[in-house]
Amino acid sequence: MPNTSLLPLLSSGMFVSGQDLADLLGVSRTAVWKQLNKLEELGLEIESVKGKGYRIPGGITLLDEQAVRDTMAVDSLPLLAMLDLRDAIGSTNAEAMSQIAAGRGSGYVCTAEQQTAGRGRRGREWVSPYARNLYLSAVWEYEQGAAVLEGMSLAVGVVVARALAACGVPPVQLKWPNDLLYEGAKLGGILLEMTGDPAGACQVVVGIGVNVSMPGKAAEGIDQSWTDVSRINSGSPLDRNLLLAAILDELLPMLASFEATGFEAWRDEWLLLDAYAGADVVLHSGNKKTAGKAMGVDKRGALLLQTVSAGVQAIYGGEISLRPAS
Repeated sequence: MPNTSLLPLLSSGMFVSGQDLADLLGVSRTAVWKQLNKLEELGLEIESVKGKGYRIPGGITLLDEQAVRDTMAVDSLPLLAMLDLRDAIGSTNAEAMSQIAAGRGSGYVCTAEQQTAGRGRRGREWVSPYARNLYLSAVWEYEQGAAVLEGMSLAVGVVVARALAACGVPPVQLKWPNDLLYEGAKLGGILLEMTGDPAGACQVVVGIGVNVSMPGKAAEGIDQSWTDVSRINSGSPLDRNLLLAAILDELLPMLASFEATGFEAWRDEWLLLDAYAGADVVLHSGNKKTAGKAMGVDKRGALLLQTVSAGVQAIYGGEISLRPAS
């Protein structure tokens, strides 16, 4: 686990001199310098100004289980069986899968300050700097196997959009099947995985990542247009504990009822948030490209694509990427 003892001293975003840091920690200036370097290796931006000292621009708030529980609604809190808060972890989804194997079930939620092997759909790396964004994975058990997954990633998108709105974030849009966008730039993503019997009792892991305050240096390797909550809010920070509580307030009741309601109960709301409604798009699947017009989704969550040759087709998820026509 990384040494983060400096973080509380720099959390306000105000400058603190190197000597004051050394005195408060009871260590040498050299030891302070080494800890600052380690924080930078985690992806945190450390600003140094001669005569003033060091600071983390904008300050920082670490995840706090009690703060999350205190903020959650009384009717959703009983659905949270365990909030497993980690410092640095390979992947919250991978950890959730491991916990399922160890006997964890519905209501287990894993979140972390940093993912060292975060991944998104189609195996892409998910950039996960320390204590800047939100990464979580929730487990729920079902009896209907893979059939219950139909449209679930879309419903999760609606859930996260609701949570962001509840935190005062301007309205976001959804891109089929699993992205959150703001003005065309990626704000977050969803990754669903299943284990168990494809035709019977199974467990679903719902992974969610939201860019809250992405450091520019950490984002240098991102190969697509992106944004974060701080940019959307004109630089105003959002407490990740509040956002996590808001997401769980929406997510856990949805997961608890989804086997009974299916995606159909969420379809109308998803259509209102559809980023590509009526737009000319291209579907990429391996080396195959299919051009058409996006016509929303059906009650099972399939994309409705209108093409000149085949009319309206229902396209289901998988290794498919939707992009705007150039």
